[in-house]
Amino acid sequence: MNKLSLHQDFSIHGRTISFDDLTEVSYSLIKEGEEFEKHIGEFLLDWIDDSQTLFVKTSGSTGQPKTISLKKEHMINSALATGSYFNLKPKSTALLCLPASYIAGKMMLVRAMVLGLNIHFLPPSSYPLEGVKDSFDFGAMVPLQVGNSLSKLHQVHKLIIGGAPISISIREELKGVDNSSYETYGMTETITHIAIKPLNNKEVKDTPFSVLPNVELTTDDRGCLVINAPKITDEIVRTNDVIELVSNSEFKWLGRIDNVINSGGVKLHPEHIEKVISKYIDTPFFVTGLPDEELGQKIVLVAENTTKQKIQKIIDFITDFKKFEKPKAILVSKEFQRTESGKVQRAKTLQQILKA
Repeated sequence: MNKLSLHQDFSIHGRTISFDDLTEVSYSLIKEGEEFEKHIGEFLLDWIDDSQTLFVKTSGSTGQPKTISLKKEHMINSALATGSYFNLKPKSTALLCLPASYIAGKMMLVRAMVLGLNIHFLPPSSYPLEGVKDSFDFGAMVPLQVGNSLSKLHQVHKLIIGGAPISISIREELKGVDNSSYETYGMTETITHIAIKPLNNKEVKDTPFSVLPNVELTTDDRGCLVINAPKITDEIVRTNDVIELVSNSEFKWLGRIDNVINSGGVKLHPEHIEKVISKYIDTPFFVTGLPDEELGQKIVLVAENTTKQKIQKIIDFITDFKKFEKPKAILVSKEFQRTESGKVQRAKTLQQILKA
């Protein structure tokens, strides 16, 4: 990174930070800060060194976590695209309440430096706004944080939400929140989000994702999304996300192809079935498939910290299921396996239950 990449209005907690200040600030955070602040300091040091690239960990929600290399130039381009989309002006206040050890937290820092934002750090807890009276122009959260902060979300005027699926109940609650909330689509390989969906729109129930500038979409022979975004990645990104292309800049997300369940020759998307069930169940759960002699795979509902009897009563009550969608079995886990960002690790959780 060079000095030109640091906006003259960049500030931390209201204190303007120059390029020459960054080293001192970084070491101070590492030596004297809380654990989450140490990660911030370490990232800032990596950002200002002479290297053109950074190594970033993926979350590991759909497989083994891995470390990938990202170009700083691409991260700057991503920050500029976000700033343009959300009309973020220099000196706007930004909230960082995500771990700086992962891409979402790192990119909040990059946006602040590149766009000249006044960034405020809060511990990346499940209740990030608890006891906080300040308001912020822009922020990012995972759904778990959003669900625990609904009464205070008006304090974040523009909020992007990502990292895990957003439940139907939270989506409904967000319609009554006095802010602008957006669901994001992206991954570490695309330097966080490449597409945005407004969540406060009361008129349209199933708004598609809209891509940011300079992003081209296609699908492969599996019906999965293929992303061409030369300003943020040198490689074409081939995903395992089954989508419906609405236009060349809009799509609807249907589910993960590696989650698809083939039951009696019918291909079922767990994510769709979860949408149906989430209207009736408050406890965390997910839908998956298990081997079945007759059907090949059978639909199974896995719920956290509840009883099979309670869930079965609810399932028997639901009339919205299409053919083959009703779960054939229920499994219960005392506690799901999750990544640091709060994503449920389905395979690990299921493995843990089946071993018990």
